Amino acid sequence: MPLQDSAPAKINLSLLVRGRRVDGYHEIESLVVFADIADTLTLDETQPLSLTVSGPTAQAVGSSGDNLVLRAAHELARRVPGLRTGAFLLDKHLPVAAGIGGGSADAAAALRLLARLNALPLHDFRLFEAARALGADVPVCLECEPRIMKGAGERLGKVLSLPRLHAVLVNPGVPVATAAVFLALGLEKGTMLGGKDHIEINGSVDGPTLMALVGESRNDLEPPALGVEPVVGDVLAALSRQPGCQIARMSGSGATCYGLFTGMAEVFAAVRALRKQERSWWVQPATLGGRQV
Repeated sequence: MPLQDSAPAKINLSLLVRGRRVDGYHEIESLVVFADIADTLTLDETQPLSLTVSGPTAQAVGSSGDNLVLRAAHELARRVPGLRTGAFLLDKHLPVAAGIGGGSADAAAALRLLARLNALPLHDFRLFEAARALGADVPVCLECEPRIMKGAGERLGKVLSLPRLHAVLVNPGVPVATAAVFLALGLEKGTMLGGKDHIEINGSVDGPTLMALVGESRNDLEPPALGVEPVVGDVLAALSRQPGCQIARMSGSGATCYGLFTGMAEVFAAVRALRKQERSWWVQPATLGGRQV
C-alpha cells in the first residue's frame, strides 16, 4: 500500500529581517503557521526512485530532476545508509514561487514519508540536517506546527498553542524569486539591523490577542517585493477593501498575500468578490494554525 502525506501551505504571519550574515544568509525572525490547503505526496516503495507531478499547478513546477522532493530523497540517502525509497507522485495544488513554501512543504513531506518507510523517528537529527540542506523553510515544514523561526530557518522555537485564524489567501499568478526580493533588500554581508523587537508568545493566547500581536508586526520583505512585482500592492489593496478584513499582509517573499478576517462568513464573501473581480488570481479560503490536512 503506497504511503501518503500532505504538504500544507506555510504562512509567515510576520517576517522581520535582522540583517545579513558574513556567510551571505539573511537573519530573520518569523511567526509561522500552516493552512488547511496543501499539495499531496504519495510514495510507492515497490518502484524505483522517481517523481511524477500532476495537479492544477503542475505545469509551473520545474524539471523533476531539480524538484525538492527528489533532492530530499538524495539528501537523506547521503545520511542514512541503505535508505529505502520509491516512486513519488506529487499532486500539486499550491502556486509555485509564491511565498507559502510550496516546494519546501513538498520536500518536508518527502522526508516524512521516507522516515515512515524506514522507521525513522521524526526527531531524528538526520532528517533535520537534510531539511536544512534543502532550504531555509524546510525545517519548519517538517512538523507543520506554529513556531517562531529565527536565523536562516535553522533555529525553531517551541510549538505554540494558537487559536485558528480565518483567512483568505491570494496569489496573482506571478512567480516571485526569493533571491530577487532579498537582493532588492540591498543588505551587504555583515550588515546587522536594529529596530523593533519581534513579537513574543509565551503560552497560549486567545484570538483577539493574537490578531493584535500580528497587527503590531510586519513583513520586511514587502517593500522590496513591491519593487520586484508591483502587483503585490494590488493584491494587498484588494484584500484590505473586503468587509471584515482586519489585516492584509504578504507571506514570505511573495507574491501570495493573506487577509485575516473576523469569521468564515466574511472569508467566503471576500473569496466570492475577489474571484469575480480578478478571475486570473488564485483565491482560496483558509484556516490557519497547526497542521490540519
